[in-house]
Amino acid sequence: MTSNPQDTSSTNQFAPRTSIEQVEESNQLAPKFDDQGLIACITTDAASGDVLMLGYMNAAALKLTIATGEAHYWSRSRQVLWHKGATSGLTQQVEEMRIDDDQDAVWIKVRVAGNGASCHVGYRSCFYRNIAVAQQSATSDSLTFNESDKVFDPEHVYPGMPNPTQL
Repeated sequence: MTSNPQDTSSTNQFAPRTSIEQVEESNQLAPKFDDQGLIACITTDAASGDVLMLGYMNAAALKLTIATGEAHYWSRSRQVLWHKGATSGLTQQVEEMRIDDDQDAVWIKVRVAGNGASCHVGYRSCFYRNIAVAQQSATSDSLTFNESDKVFDPEHVYPGMPNPTQL
């Protein structure tokens, strides 16, 4: 399913942003999408709290996530609305959804179906490497892996599909 990231058409419109007090202190959902029509979404494992991924939602993806209870995103690399797990079977069932103080970022806590992986590379989390900082950087200038094994083989899960990573 393709969609314009700035498409906000639907019967379920978000509240207009009318004041700082309304945005920060009311019970109205009035998300602020960026100039590309997107809002950042941090996704964590509901049980462990581990960060699984950072994705982006357009208005349609946000509405579908709310309506279905399963995570939907806007794929910036493929320029399509993306139901996470539709191809792999590794859907993300939303346990809790939050929005930050100025309503320009979303945080969802999910249960992942199947083997629990969320990364297209085959790891459980998209954050499978560490960067050396401060004292550590004096001894290492390379990334270190914090996940030793892939949960699945991307060639088997996504046969014939192009890699979404852009150079």
